[in-house]
Amino acid sequence: MNLNESDMKIQEPRLWISDGWTARVVKNEDDDGWAVAMTADGASEPALVGPWTMGRDKKNPKPLDQSAFLTLVKTAREFVRRSEQQLHASLHQSMEVAAGEGRVTVYLDIEPDEENPTATLTARDEGDDVIAQVKVSPAFKLSRASAVAWVERGYAKP
Repeated sequence: MNLNESDMKIQEPRLWISDGWTARVVKNEDDDGWAVAMTADGASEPALVGPWTMGRDKKNPKPLDQSAFLTLVKTAREFVRRSEQQLHASLHQSMEVAAGEGRVTVYLDIEPDEENPTATLTARDEGDDVIAQVKVSPAFKLSRASAVAWVERGYAKP
């Protein structure tokens, strides 16, 4: 039987591994305190790093326990979820503008790629039918002014 990362369970005062997460209490490099780093299984960097409580001796960190670990996992998951939502919102934007007798919704969809990112500007009518679609720079900024200008120019490439 092979154990994978999600099956591993370690419960030590400064290291807990369970439920797809690793909590590691580390010396805070900026001061005399301690920090806890929460890393998801398979991730190379922590998803969250925050201050950690000193123990009663005021020198060493308070040991991790089940309650603290569960709270840290919940906080780290929420942080990751919010970060993913924020990334999605920045990569997929939309704005409704007036056009002639109706309204047009302009969408900017960015496909991030380290070597060749792309972006597409799309206009849809009130029935959600595509009116126009053009490739734009991934650096294109969708604003009310840029959307109106694109519509007013007859959807010519900005």
